Amino acid sequence: MNKEEAYSGEWPVKPYYKRDLAMGYAPDITPVAALNRLSAWIHHHKSLYQALLDSGYVDRQRIFNSVQVGLIFHYLGRP
Repeated sequence: MNKEEAYSGEWPVKPYYKRDLAMGYAPDITPVAALNRLSAWIHHHKSLYQALLDSGYVDRQRIFNSVQVGLIFHYLGRP
């Protein structure tokens, strides 16, 4: 088990609804605005977006699986 897998903080790598994860990154704005911001970050970060696509991600999905959450945390950091 590596350091990342052993992390037991507030945001463990597990499946999250897109809305919940977006609100974690931007708790002071509306859920819709937070979703739009997270989507923009993902689409502008070419390496992250390609890694998500390779993991089976589609733009309209409502839940990030644990692999996708791990990729987001790797590229964007934890909320």
